[in-house]
Amino acid sequence: MERVKSILDSVGIKPSVQRIAVLKYLMEHRTHPTVDEIYEALNPTIPTLSRTTVYNTLKLLTQHNAILMLTIDENSTRYDADTSDHSHFICARCGKVFDFETPQMGNLRLANNFLVTTKHLYVKGVCCKCNQAS
Repeated sequence: MERVKSILDSVGIKPSVQRIAVLKYLMEHRTHPTVDEIYEALNPTIPTLSRTTVYNTLKLLTQHNAILMLTIDENSTRYDADTSDHSHFICARCGKVFDFETPQMGNLRLANNFLVTTKHLYVKGVCCKCNQAS
């Protein structure tokens, strides 16, 4: 809990019960959840929590670069507490999202005076578990 509060403080976000719970959930569940998944998981322990509060908290955390917002699939937005340079793979069968390292992304350079501020690499396919099941 102290680590979560420290992260919120470091990015200038005032800790609240809801903000701490959402960020803690993301840090403990590396599944790249959606707003609904986070809400469903936290609502039993925080009955006053609303989907709107979860959405607004995720928006605030994203705006302060405390988390990543992933638009890897056209049906839902997902969130990731790992803000380091890495990429994502989504399985077309089970829908799970996996992290993978892409060292070349850290040194991405463009010609002229382009300034790279955000990098996302999304790869789609079939994960090894689903591939073995077919």
